[in-house]
Amino acid sequence: MSDIWSLFDKIKKTEKVQGPPEYIIVGLGNPGRDYETTRHNTGFMALDLFSDKLGTHIDRLKFKALTTQCEMGGHRVLLMKPQTFMNLSGEAVFAAMDFYKIPLEKVIVVYDDTTLDVGKMRIRKKGSAGGHNGIKSIIALCSGDTFPRIKIGIGKKPEGWDLADWVLGKYSEDDLKTLQGMYENSFEAAKLIMEGKTEEAMGKFN
Repeated sequence: MSDIWSLFDKIKKTEKVQGPPEYIIVGLGNPGRDYETTRHNTGFMALDLFSDKLGTHIDRLKFKALTTQCEMGGHRVLLMKPQTFMNLSGEAVFAAMDFYKIPLEKVIVVYDDTTLDVGKMRIRKKGSAGGHNGIKSIIALCSGDTFPRIKIGIGKKPEGWDLADWVLGKYSEDDLKTLQGMYENSFEAAKLIMEGKTEEAMGKFN
């Protein structure tokens, strides 16, 4: 009998959400197999966990991104993974914002941060790009920096390394295991942000 109820629950989760999304959650990364499990694709990997937990798949090509609509924490949400390559991430974000008339303050961006060690996370309500090209693109094309962001540490660039080589390098198996906890935390943080509890999320996870 429990298996039947589990099946009903799964069907319910995968039913098409009615109505336009209230929030957009964006995971940043680069498309293509060559970039899978690279540090710069941390946002993509986080959203893969989001979709698994929500019983959906981010597989609909729209707004120059892979997307899915679902319910998360009682809110209608568009999950999106821009397919424009990192430097043009803002094109996908702006297209979705403009189509659904969603304000910048209701766009949550999840991405990698070289100033934080692996296993660390930082939440901010707004701010500069901090040298991150994906965030630069969003700020420029969406005309503002007032969007909440969840930054997941990928470790500092080792001395003598080129930054591009570091962020496009692949994680070790140990780091990938550590990051699973960060993806879980980012999921809970995003729910708190949508509830208007960004300060609580910062206190809990920063």
